[in-house]
Amino acid sequence: MGCLDKLPYEVILRNSSFSECRDYLKKNFSEIYTVSPGYKIFDVHIIGVPPVTIALDGNMVIFPFTKPCHGTFLVKVESKEEAFRLRKTSK
Repeated sequence: MGCLDKLPYEVILRNSSFSECRDYLKKNFSEIYTVSPGYKIFDVHIIGVPPVTIALDGNMVIFPFTKPCHGTFLVKVESKEEAFRLRKTSK
């Protein structure tokens, strides 16, 4: 894919810090994973302050995404494949 704009995504938080995203995820979701900056999801490398936190809710993948010149957003994208891959590689 390579571009978040080509995915049907929902913005949960706008113009947030990585700490705010991490706190929101830990407070609102029970299935939490931490990855290093550079982790590739949806063919996009996540950048951020480690540890980068990603949550799963069924097939929904919730993660911080930084758009250059626009800031950091917490977004939610449905993807059975990415949820499966994250669960598999993080065990």
